[in-house]
Formats: sequence, structure tokens, C-alpha cells
Amino acid sequence: MKHPRWFLHPILVLVFSIVALGSSLFLYIYWYIEVSEGLKAVVTKFNIDSSQVLEPQNWIVILVLSILFGVILVGISIIFIFFHKSIQLYRLQRNFINSFTHELKTPVTSLKLYLETFRKYDIPRDRRLKYLDYMITDVNRLTDTINRILNLAKIESKSFEEELVQKNLVELVEQFYKNNIHLFQGCEVRFHDKLGRPFFYRINLSLFEMLLMNLMTNAVKYNRADVPTIDITFERIKKNFYIHFSDNGIGIEKMHIKKIFKKFYQVGQSSNMSAKGSGLGLYLVEHIARIHEGKIFAQSKGLDQGAIFTLMLPIQDSSYL
Repeated sequence: MKHPRWFLHPILVLVFSIVALGSSLFLYIYWYIEVSEGLKAVVTKFNIDSSQVLEPQNWIVILVLSILFGVILVGISIIFIFFHKSIQLYRLQRNFINSFTHELKTPVTSLKLYLETFRKYDIPRDRRLKYLDYMITDVNRLTDTINRILNLAKIESKSFEEELVQKNLVELVEQFYKNNIHLFQGCEVRFHDKLGRPFFYRINLSLFEMLLMNLMTNAVKYNRADVPTIDITFERIKKNFYIHFSDNGIGIEKMHIKKIFKKFYQVGQSSNMSAKGSGLGLYLVEHIARIHEGKIFAQSKGLDQGAIFTLMLPIQDSSYL
């Protein structure tokens, strides 16, 4: 693929355009001042009425031109920013398509291989059961990938129909873990309740469970520790309720922390840890938090230092019953 010539780079084109526009304005003003000085000399020499030659409105024209220059400059900058963001989005979408294709192709290829093995060979029962477990894992992986796409469409179009229900979030998170304990085999999940009392909040149950699923499974997925650990802390600070999800995983570099909630964004640069997902999980989490009038934050001291994801929700009048 041919790379564009260096002088056609968008940033250089923007700089040259601004310089050309600014130079045009400067040259016009310089020319006007020179002409005005010449006219003044002529007026003085021949004793001509200056009001007939030197119109004060000309300076108003220069002022208007300067304002128009500023407007054009702002317009060019906005167009450039929009263009730059469009290019970034295109790259993210391309990465997503590549990743999504891999996420679909890998389990499908695996399933096909197992099915062909079943058709060609008479396999002992214990091995059949083992292969069936692998197939179920692949099916779950496919289902998870497809659900993320479907959920993305629903959330962005705001077409989710489930009504908000009042739930004790402390109890809900603990129950979610118990209901999905099979996903955390070999892990240590600890709860720290600093509230000491129930905290009720109106939530969309399916969306909130999706948020929990993404945050808690990421803590296991992106983890190299012998025993992946998740510490979940509930606390109140002033007028906000916080749920902290702290892990001992691979951590996040500072340069990525503000970007990980963007659509299709994948870090994929941590040593030996390529991007494993579709780049949609944390994007969905951020949207779900916003739907519930909350915010999500990420913190990390760097690679192999673990990460902390914090969900902040405003305390409502009926939060404590």
C-alpha cells in the first residue's frame, strides 16, 4: 500500500492553509496602510480635503475582515478536528471488525473440528464429554460476542424496554456473584460493606447485571496471577454511593485510562496480553452507568499493578429504607 506524500499530510495541509489565509490578511492590511500613508502625503502636499480621500469606513472593513478571518480559522479547525476524529473512528472500527471476525471465526472453527471428529471416529465416553465441554465453552463465547453486539444496538437506540425496579445494590451484587460463581472458579472474590445497611436504587435489572458481568469477568480475563482476586467495596461519600471493583490483574497504563471506555477501543499493548475482546465491554459499562445517572472511573498504578473500577451513583431520597 502506497503511503501518501508527506506534504499531503492533513496537519501540514491545515498549517499551510492557515498560514496562507493569515498571510493574505496581513498583506492586505500592510498594503492598505502603505496606500493610506501615500494618500496622506498627497493630501498634505496638495492641500486636499482629507474626508474626500481617506474614508474612516476602510478601517471598519479591515475590522470586519479580521473577524471573518477568525471565523474561517475556527471553521477550518472544527472541520479538521471532525476529520481527525472520523479517521480515528474508522481505524477503531477496522480494528473492531478484525477482532470481531476473530472472535467469531475461532470458536466456529473449533466447533467444526470437534463435530468432524465425532463423525469420523468412535470416541470413548470420557473424551466425548471432555470435547462437549470445550464445545459448550465455544458456544458460550459465540453467544457472549453476539449478545454484546445486540446489546450495543439496544443501548445506543435506547430501545431496552425493561422498567426500573428498586433494588438493594449490596445484596444484588452479592447475589449476582453467587448466581454466576461458575465463572469465577479458582478466583477469590471478597466483599467489603462499609455501609452496614441496605442501599436501594432504581435500576434496569438486565442492564445493571450486564455492567457487573463486564467489570467482574474483565478482572479475571485480564489477569496473570495464580489466584485472580476481586475486592468489591461498597461505601458512601457525601451525597454519592460508590462500588469499587479492585483486582490484581495486569493493570492499565496511564495513557490508556481515559480511552478504555471509548467505542471499539482495545489496549492490546500490554506485554504478552493482546486484546481479547471486541472493544465494546467498557463502552457498554460507561453507557449503562450514564443511563442510571451515574459515572464509571478507572484507576491503575500501571502494568501488573492491578486496576480499580469505580461506579458512582447519586444518593436518592429513597436510597435508604
